[in-house]
Amino acid sequence: MARVGVTRAQFLRLLLLGAAGAVLPPRVRAARVEYDFWLTRLKYDSGDWDVDQRMPSNLVTSLIDYTNLRVDPKEHVLPLADPKMLMAPFCYLAGHKLVEFNPQERRNFERYVRNGGFVFVDDCNHDIDGLFAKSFEAQMASIFGPRALKKLPNTHPLYRSFFKFPEGPPATGFELNGWGDDLVHDYLRGIEIDGRLGVLYSNKDYGCEWDYDWRNKRFLAEDNTKFAVNIVMYALNS
Repeated sequence: MARVGVTRAQFLRLLLLGAAGAVLPPRVRAARVEYDFWLTRLKYDSGDWDVDQRMPSNLVTSLIDYTNLRVDPKEHVLPLADPKMLMAPFCYLAGHKLVEFNPQERRNFERYVRNGGFVFVDDCNHDIDGLFAKSFEAQMASIFGPRALKKLPNTHPLYRSFFKFPEGPPATGFELNGWGDDLVHDYLRGIEIDGRLGVLYSNKDYGCEWDYDWRNKRFLAEDNTKFAVNIVMYALNS
């Protein structure tokens, strides 16, 4: 477990420099420690994990524009079953379809979250009772307990970790457009381990909201990726 006074990023960096020696070759370890942040997309066997393909570049661009983080410009895709994912400072898991972890995926997900990791999970169906939502929530109940996923209050530190969102999570245009339950979900949910958020779960389809050609960003009245910056900064500093 991460020690008190050590941020998640510092803990994972120590883990990378130490325990990762048996997992990653020296060349890879040396490259990774040059960065404070790299985005790891989790590939899982049961569903369509490869969604919102332009989202990572927009997230990375915003982190470079707004923060002083040393950001790896490349998206890293790793199978959830691969032990290398245990060294990631931030993981992204999304899709529309079934989420049913195999035994190794389940072990890695639990180990990662319990030992200081952060997973942002986004339901691309943007609903509360579709296949992704029902199956993912069932997985979390099975691994962490039936009451583990809890509503995040609008006073949660996530909403002020960098930019200020006093009214809680910003709504997305996709919540009221197309498939889904046609509701604006006024809160996010998460799983806390030892007082810090290890899983952030969204039915708001932020991935699609941030999945656009970077040249179109200038037409936005407000940069909608600012909330992505909050998620990353919370993940690294909590």
